[in-house]
Amino acid sequence: MPTLTHLDAAGAANMVDVTDKAATDRAARAEGLVVMNPDTLRLIREGDAKKGDVLGTARLAGIMAAKRTHELIPLCHPLLLTKVRVECEPDETLPGIRVTAEVRVQGPTGVEMEALTAVSVACLTVYDMVKAADRGMRVEGVRLLHKSGGRSGVWEVSSHREAGE
Repeated sequence: MPTLTHLDAAGAANMVDVTDKAATDRAARAEGLVVMNPDTLRLIREGDAKKGDVLGTARLAGIMAAKRTHELIPLCHPLLLTKVRVECEPDETLPGIRVTAEVRVQGPTGVEMEALTAVSVACLTVYDMVKAADRGMRVEGVRLLHKSGGRSGVWEVSSHREAGE
């Protein structure tokens, strides 16, 4: 059974000591969905939301959130991120917005939480900006898709897990 690195021998939560870990290239990619009424998606696509550019604002909110993850998640290390990319794409099949985030760093610890935080905040920003039109929207499917770097190497969502098997 894997050990939980944020717990000490007595079971108390603590910040992982990364002092002796090598600084390596690390990356993570995450996704999340905002499922909504087709009319709400149309409102976003046409740029008619009363609060302004929904997708641009959500993208910036996600980038800002990634940079502040250590302030939001108690045991995360502050990191000097080298790349944060957030994309908010309309998806008629949901219907809704598919949000993805890619985060990179050269450092002693990974950026999975930064990618997940970016996606979560971008999704919540979409919700906030159009909630007057559709309070029934759902934020769902927030998950890690890929991580690389560090001692554990590469991890990706397998095709079996993507298919829900």
